[in-house]
Order: sequence, then C-alpha cells, then structure tokens
Amino acid sequence: MDSQALEKLVLMKMPYGKHAGRALADLPGNYLAWFAREGFPKGEIGELLELMHTLDHNGLRGLLAPIQRAHGLQAKSKLL
Repeated sequence: MDSQALEKLVLMKMPYGKHAGRALADLPGNYLAWFAREGFPKGEIGELLELMHTLDHNGLRGLLAPIQRAHGLQAKSKLL
C-alpha cells in the first residue's frame, strides 16, 4: 500500500453504479463487500476498490482521515 493509492481513494470518485460520484473512501462497507464477493472490476478502479475493502474490513478507514483533511475534505462515513 502506498501513499499515492491512499490519496486516490480520497480523491477518485466512483464512476458508475448506485454510488456514482461518491469518493471511493466514502463508499459503504456493504457495497465494498459485495464487490469482494462478486469480483472487483479490472484495472485501477478494481485495485482501489479492493484496497478500500481491505481498509474497511480491517477497521482502518481512519488512516484516510489525515489525507481527507489535507485536501479540505471531511469523511462522509459515520465510522470516522
């Protein structure tokens, strides 16, 4: 896991689906778990969704809070 990938989780928006337009870091855990069960998409978006699922599953969403603050963003997740 590198800092650039963590920054992308904060800045990149979900490009499609029910949560289109929402930052990857703010996607709900059940949505990420669905991808984990059904399969992550190919490419960078899939890798980032898998990373976000790992952070969420292991209770590590808080690692993203300093990055969100550095970009003037506030976490939308109720877990933070």
